[in-house]
Amino acid sequence: MNLRQLFSSDRCVLSFELFPPKSEAGMADLMKSVGELTVHQPDFFTCTYGAGGSTRDRTLAIARSVRESFKISVASHLTCVGSTTAGLRNYLRCARENQIDYIVALRGDPPRGANSFQVVAGGLRYANELVGLIRSEYPEFGILVAGYPEVHQEAASAEADLQNLVRKVDAGADAVVTQLFYQNEDFFRFRDDCIRAGITVPIVPGLLPALSLKQVRRITSLCKSNLPAAFVAKLQQHDDPEWQFRVGVEHATLQTQELIDAGVPGIHFYVLNKSHATSRILANVSGLKR
Repeated sequence: MNLRQLFSSDRCVLSFELFPPKSEAGMADLMKSVGELTVHQPDFFTCTYGAGGSTRDRTLAIARSVRESFKISVASHLTCVGSTTAGLRNYLRCARENQIDYIVALRGDPPRGANSFQVVAGGLRYANELVGLIRSEYPEFGILVAGYPEVHQEAASAEADLQNLVRKVDAGADAVVTQLFYQNEDFFRFRDDCIRAGITVPIVPGLLPALSLKQVRRITSLCKSNLPAAFVAKLQQHDDPEWQFRVGVEHATLQTQELIDAGVPGIHFYVLNKSHATSRILANVSGLKR
């Protein structure tokens, strides 16, 4: 099913994001988690790759394995980092051969050690250029792009960031999936801004359940997302890992329920190759039509 058909249904589209593990044991754990997550009838899984495209081949292999093992649609991330246009075309051909359904089209973050994104000779500078390439030359792929409720950290302003998103959508994106956030008001404000800017494709909130205070602080420091003070204070009440896990699940459950009640077109969970937290959240919420 293509993305536009998928999001035109009257139910909330559910998706989960994976990343390539570094070992065979990690791969076994990933596939076990995927099996456990399929109980919730997700519509598709996405798979990232390492900085600079360092795990691209494994990304395709994982996505294809998930698709074949669980009979479910899959998406591969693709960035402009370190790639010529010819290299991007080659990856897209390989993705097609591996029966990948959708592409998450991103400019990509600078590789470790670099202060800013640098376009390579013969490469692309912006995500909207990548979207345009896919839409014109590989129209069979559904295309997802990223949105930033709290503004991309490199953007000159919130309005400039929003116009970057408009360009990606105008180039042919089917849906927007947001960066993680921990205050739903940030998402709702962003959604309203998107509508004001004339964006009509689905805006899908992306959630990353906090597994511990250390973990969530590390992740939000990388993407510059804000943590509500009350949430941090509650996590700090006990050092016990199980306590912090429960608090994280409770917070994400409240976020998810409010988003479902608000009629969002879908929810994308950054599951970190684990199933336990997301499964608890989905078991706690109501009204998620499957």
